[in-house]
Amino acid sequence: MNATTKTIARADVQLMPIVFAALAGAMLLLASGYAQASVLHDAAHDQRHAMAFPCH
Repeated sequence: MNATTKTIARADVQLMPIVFAALAGAMLLLASGYAQASVLHDAAHDQRHAMAFPCH
């Protein structure tokens, strides 16, 4: 019975990164889907400057 408990706990630990990635991806899709185009452009523009990439 102890070995079964360890197996179940281990499966939960391995599942958590997958669940987190799926939720993060869904939040990004929803946020970008409802945001205005100018907001997305400004965010990408600022990120390019922060990473020292020229954009003009």
